[in-house]
Amino acid sequence: MAANPGFPLVLDVKGWPVLVIGGDEEASEKSERLLESGARVTVISPTLNEPLRQLAASGKIIHRGRHFRDTDLDHVILILNTVRGDRDFAKMLVAKAREKRVLLWSVDYPEASSVTMPAVVAAGHVRVAISSSGVAPALSGFMKEDLERILDAEFTEFVEWLGELREQAKANEPDAEKRRALLREALDGFRFLGKVRYPSVWSARRAEAVASVSSGTSAEPQ
Repeated sequence: MAANPGFPLVLDVKGWPVLVIGGDEEASEKSERLLESGARVTVISPTLNEPLRQLAASGKIIHRGRHFRDTDLDHVILILNTVRGDRDFAKMLVAKAREKRVLLWSVDYPEASSVTMPAVVAAGHVRVAISSSGVAPALSGFMKEDLERILDAEFTEFVEWLGELREQAKANEPDAEKRRALLREALDGFRFLGKVRYPSVWSARRAEAVASVSSGTSAEPQ
């Protein structure tokens, strides 16, 4: 199955202008994440849902109550297109974004995007990004839910403690090698362990494939 895994990066958007197109739940969720990252957010949409209306009223985002215009691409570094069901608009937008050399993500249209949006698990200072390269986006959502249960409040406290320990080591130990040894010692015994539990439909398919190989036949459709 052909898929583009891309080149994973974390984009620093603090203080930079970012454009969100759309006014529904997807747009509000993405706008909130951008604001948490320090971006200057402009939302383009004739209508807004209630969370976005509150953000606009409080001055946290700029709202342009209209449809997209070409000039909206001027000076922005990233566009998040949350409009669903309009492939022609997504294709037009990616052409213009490439012309302007602006990064673009379009919901449901990875072929009309220059960046992908992984599922993100946030636990204090830790961020875990999950991507299936667009092959199985629902799987990323399931993995996110499970990781959020594993990376709980104690894990957040643990990371905070490690950060404090690192700052103390930087202040009290001038030797870089000794600092690294101290921090590695603090992590001694930490392991991120887990086991995948597969759905019954997959287990049945695997069992069928094994049985077919054992009998000398192929499980693949002819």
